Amino acid sequence: MTADRFHLTLSAAGRPVMHGWWTDRAVAEGKFVSWIGAYGNLDVARVVLVDEQLQRVLASWPDDTDRLPD
Repeated sequence: MTADRFHLTLSAAGRPVMHGWWTDRAVAEGKFVSWIGAYGNLDVARVVLVDEQLQRVLASWPDDTDRLPD
């Protein structure tokens, strides 16, 4: 596992606001939930968590489902 495996991004109205990288998936998932709580009220906010090693979106908000996959 690389230090930059889990990438979290926050955008508002289509513009990047901030991002972060985590080694541990559980920590990244916790940040995902935290960022929704802290920044979900921004105009057209979007939060996306990506596993860069697998090149796969793990979670995004808003979305049809608000849960993280197992």
